[in-house]
Amino acid sequence: MSDLHANGADNPLIDDRIRGFPPGHAPLPLAALGEQGWKPYDGAMALPLISLDQQAFAGNIDLMMAYVKDHGVDIAPHAKTPMSTAIAAALLAAGAWGTTVADIRQAAVMLKAGQRRLMLANEIGGLAAARRLATLLACYPDAEVHVFVDSVPLAAALAAAWRGRDDLPSLGLMVELGAGRAGARDPEAAGAIVDAILAAETPNFRLTGIAAYEGAAATADADETLLRIDGLVTMTAAFLPTVRARIGGERPLILTAGGSVFFDRVVAGLSAAVSADPDCRLVLRSGAIFFHDHGVYERGLAGLDARGGFRFGETTHAASEGFKPALRVWAEVLSRPEPGLAICGMGLRDVAIDQGLPRPLALYRDGARRADFIGAAVLRLNDQHAFVTLPAGSDVAIGDVVEFGISHPCTCLDRHAILYGLDPDHRVVTAYLTSFG
Repeated sequence: MSDLHANGADNPLIDDRIRGFPPGHAPLPLAALGEQGWKPYDGAMALPLISLDQQAFAGNIDLMMAYVKDHGVDIAPHAKTPMSTAIAAALLAAGAWGTTVADIRQAAVMLKAGQRRLMLANEIGGLAAARRLATLLACYPDAEVHVFVDSVPLAAALAAAWRGRDDLPSLGLMVELGAGRAGARDPEAAGAIVDAILAAETPNFRLTGIAAYEGAAATADADETLLRIDGLVTMTAAFLPTVRARIGGERPLILTAGGSVFFDRVVAGLSAAVSADPDCRLVLRSGAIFFHDHGVYERGLAGLDARGGFRFGETTHAASEGFKPALRVWAEVLSRPEPGLAICGMGLRDVAIDQGLPRPLALYRDGARRADFIGAAVLRLNDQHAFVTLPAGSDVAIGDVVEFGISHPCTCLDRHAILYGLDPDHRVVTAYLTSFG
């Protein structure tokens, strides 16, 4: 999806080439979109479009921030989900410690937006990639960037790119332990990486912590998943005193893990190790939790509740009730070619299916909500069409608007240049640019 930030304007003109914008309407500055009184089902907005329930989003922020504060941990929400600089800034304003990105391009997006504390939660490649990172960071001498490292060759590449440079900000290297994806698989391999980093340390090139991502350890078997995740968390916790013994006391260290499904296991498994090290902070990287969904995270939070719930403030909360799905895709009924079937104008170019199909939630007609869409289901998608099966006797007409819940926001939002923020009456009150490149 094109990045409307690319023209350098913070408040670019938006026109009818963008999903949602009414066809034929005169171009408007981004900031004016929330002043028009538009609704996704009012007949004026172009469909399909994606929206954010502002009230649900704010509630999710409050809930997650209350959780991390109660547990004495920090959070650097992963920006790859919305890739919106405005949303990343809002999470910082709500108390986030920093922002997580997945690659060098995403780091560039956030740096250009004025953010200066980033965690690059991924390996970047080899020497060429290390040089690209150095070239980028040379433009931001006040940046604080921490990057994952899971091999001696990557540590050596980064050291070579930083060697002899006095125009670069300090780079923090975080040794990644892993299961299922990247990351050193045992303490011996991780120890060799620590040795390589310490041997190359300079005032602006230093070991700053230990990292892991537990979500990649998940399998189709729930019990096996917890065994694998707990094993990774245990190994990560045990590695902290090993690193501390190598570097001595008082150097600040970061211990980071925690996606949006198993962060409870991370907090339970790593808090004691961090508490025993007064110069270490635990930083979660949960990002999709602020958006939730009607699919993969819905199932994930049900699993969290089955593990004992969402605990903070001396109270056990139901995560599946506290967090609210905030994203919707809106589409029109284009055809009723046969009984029990509606063809809607939404397809693979508009919505994700990698973690489940979208879910019909409600039906709108003539600018008003008509009913919950009970019994309907998305059977399959083409590039521009959704095949929606209907129960017998469904009152669904051509031109009706369907509100869909989505599964896996991380692979849905990247299809859209603008995310429309809605108030409780489903009126557009703001709009967020995305920067997926």
